[in-house]
Amino acid sequence: MLRDLRLRDFRCFPELVFEPAPGLNFLAGPNAHGKTSVLEAVCILLRLQSPRANSLAEAVRFDQPGFGLDGHWGERHMHMKFTDALKHFALDSKPQSRSADYLAVARVVWISNDDLQLVRGSGSPRRRYLDFLGAQVVPNYLRQLRVYERALRSRNALLKDNRPRREIAAFDSSLHEAGGFLLQARAAMCADLRNSARESCRRISGGGEALEMAYLPGSPADFAAALENSRDEEIRLRTTVVGPHRDDIAIRLGGREAVSFASEGQQRSVVLALKLAQAGRLEQSADDPPVYLIDDVFGELDPTRRNNLLKALPPGAQKLITATSLDWLVEEDEAALFSVGGGVVAKKK
Repeated sequence: MLRDLRLRDFRCFPELVFEPAPGLNFLAGPNAHGKTSVLEAVCILLRLQSPRANSLAEAVRFDQPGFGLDGHWGERHMHMKFTDALKHFALDSKPQSRSADYLAVARVVWISNDDLQLVRGSGSPRRRYLDFLGAQVVPNYLRQLRVYERALRSRNALLKDNRPRREIAAFDSSLHEAGGFLLQARAAMCADLRNSARESCRRISGGGEALEMAYLPGSPADFAAALENSRDEEIRLRTTVVGPHRDDIAIRLGGREAVSFASEGQQRSVVLALKLAQAGRLEQSADDPPVYLIDDVFGELDPTRRNNLLKALPPGAQKLITATSLDWLVEEDEAALFSVGGGVVAKKK
């Protein structure tokens, strides 16, 4: 579990020290006072990526050259700094040139209101949902994803410029080798998540509709053949038309498309169920449960779903939860309560 976190020049904080409790932690305070930034810093320290921003440069405090993060996950000392558009990270005071050993230390689940895009948005957030899980539980997943993305960008650039076929074909081998890996891994992850997501949705909603999720691959099983057969359409559209970059997940509630027929409360239940299923898969992959980073979700739920979600969270996991108010919280004795404001996170006694 996360024992402590230290920030420097991160978002609105010049400096900050935060020491969460092992179990349930609530960070309360007005909007725009840094609650979400604390959770984001935890995620970046443990996973080297932000759940909120496409670039870590967005997290640098105004007019500063970079930021620094430091903390302990159990007995492991983790340090990360971002400066001059580069990430530098160390594990137990030893600089790391590769991220694999560093990322193997901790697991993270991020849950926020933006996750509604898992139901309402295009296929992109659903692919990111699988990629965030795959990078933590599937060996070699992140490397294969990066290989695929680089080959896809190069190939699409050549298609857009209407370059000769032989130049485009130079990237086919890398594309279908890495792409085949991703297609297989994502299909397996969806199969692993299906039953857990259904059960989590039942618990959060109090019964009712059954959640169904199905993997929709962006290519037939033989990706290499599909790539070959799509040549004419590629030339016409000047982009790669088959592959895992076209993957999606079908999400249904009670047999109907959740995006079209589910109420907002039902959609929120679906999203939370997907995230809890992701967390369960992460826990299966390691000796320790992941840390749950839950950003301002409870205020958007009705009392029944709010309490059902709290009960659905594993009691042995560390949970950091932000909220503007804790007036609704009944069992305060089980939680560590922190106030956030004025650049300070203070524990309530």
